[in-house]
Order: sequence, then C-alpha cells, then structure tokens
Amino acid sequence: MSGRRIGFWYRMAAVLCKPPLVVLFKRDWHGMEHIPADGGFITAINHNSYLDPLSYAHFQYNTGRVPRFLAKAALFRGGFVGTMLRGTGQIPVYRESTDAANAFRSAVDAINKGECVAFYPEGTLTRDPEMWPMRGKTGAARVALLTKAPVIPVAQWGANEAVPPYAKEKRVRLFPRKTLKVHAGPPVDLSGFYGQEPTAEVLRAATDTIMDAITDLLAEVRGERVPAQRYDRPIRPGTDGPPLPLADEESK
Repeated sequence: MSGRRIGFWYRMAAVLCKPPLVVLFKRDWHGMEHIPADGGFITAINHNSYLDPLSYAHFQYNTGRVPRFLAKAALFRGGFVGTMLRGTGQIPVYRESTDAANAFRSAVDAINKGECVAFYPEGTLTRDPEMWPMRGKTGAARVALLTKAPVIPVAQWGANEAVPPYAKEKRVRLFPRKTLKVHAGPPVDLSGFYGQEPTAEVLRAATDTIMDAITDLLAEVRGERVPAQRYDRPIRPGTDGPPLPLADEESK
C-alpha cells in the first residue's frame, strides 16, 4: 500500500515553510533513494536543533513521502500550530501518562496503512557536549519489531549551527548562510531480533543498533570519527516508553 496523499494541510505547511528554507539556507541532501517508494516505514533521526524538524521535513517532503511525527501533546492544544499538527496528521505523545502507549499504537496503525512515521529516538534535543546522538529510547524499536517495517536512519547537521540547542543567547544565526545537511542511509538490519520475546534487553539491543546506524551516518556527514562512548543522560524510571503488548497486537 502506498503512503497517504499529501493533502491540503501538508501542502499549506510546505507553501509557508519551504520558501524561507530555500532562501536562507543551502542544502546538502543525500540518500533519497533509501526512502521507500511505497509501503509503511520508519525514519529514525538525530535531534540537535529546534530547526531540524523543518529541515528534515523539507527533505522528506521532496521525496513524495511525507512523515508523521510524534510530538508533545501540548503542541496540539489550539492555535495555528495545533491546527497544522492536527491537519497534517501528526501523532500526539502524552508523556508520563497512561495515554502514552496510544502514540505507539497510532504509529503502528499508520505504518500498517502504508505511511511513514518519524521517530527522534533520543526523545529530546541531544545533551551531548559534542552534539552526537545520545542513548535512544526504545519506542522506535518497539514499533519496528512489531511491524517489521523498514527503519531508515537519517543524520542531520547544520540546523544546530543556525539555531543552537540550549544556547544561552536565544538568537538565530543565519549569516553566514548555513548548509542544512540531511543524509538518509540504507535500512537498519533488525532481522536478528524478529521472533524474539520483546524483553527490555532485546528492545535495548535493537535500539542501540538503530542509534549506531544514525551515529555512523552522522560521522560521515561531519567527517569525524564516532565517539568511543555514547552520551547517556540520567533517565527517570518509567520514562523510556510505556509497554507495548507486541504479541497481543500481532494476534488482532
């Protein structure tokens, strides 16, 4: 089954966002051939700037396969942003609540309908001092093992130079003109995890495999070596994603 039609709201978002992105930034895009032409799939992306969702969305919009992001539920509450998020079919995430699992079920449903769901496995902007991907949360792996959909790693760089994360000075640095780099890689091989009981250890290993692919791709983009260790910020108990009953969902 092919992906969802782009639709009015996504086209409106493109009309509003693409012109300033084209005018203000240079682009370095690679790997569009790895984005599936049809069928459901997952993209797993590093997160280093408040601007990078727009940079990545621009890249994927131009492939003809629009992504559905998982976004904080608070962003959906009224206003123009909320209207756009609802209209473009993004998926609300209710963090640290009993409704959190619904985001994963919605992601599974979307993929089974032939759509793309975009995950930021880190769950937030990277805190790594050198801007490398952090330890990932297990949501993308949970959905990937349930759906067996292709997982396309995506590495981004450049948006962080224009809009640095957690900068003390809240300003946009547009000049000199920055290059927004978005590189997609071949699907991550998770076949070795298929059929295994989705224990915490299995989900962690699958997540690390996804994060390794993103980090390796980012190392190519940056022209640097992968760091010896991945930054692991303290995670409060219960915030690594709610349980998703894989076996029960498969039997429906």
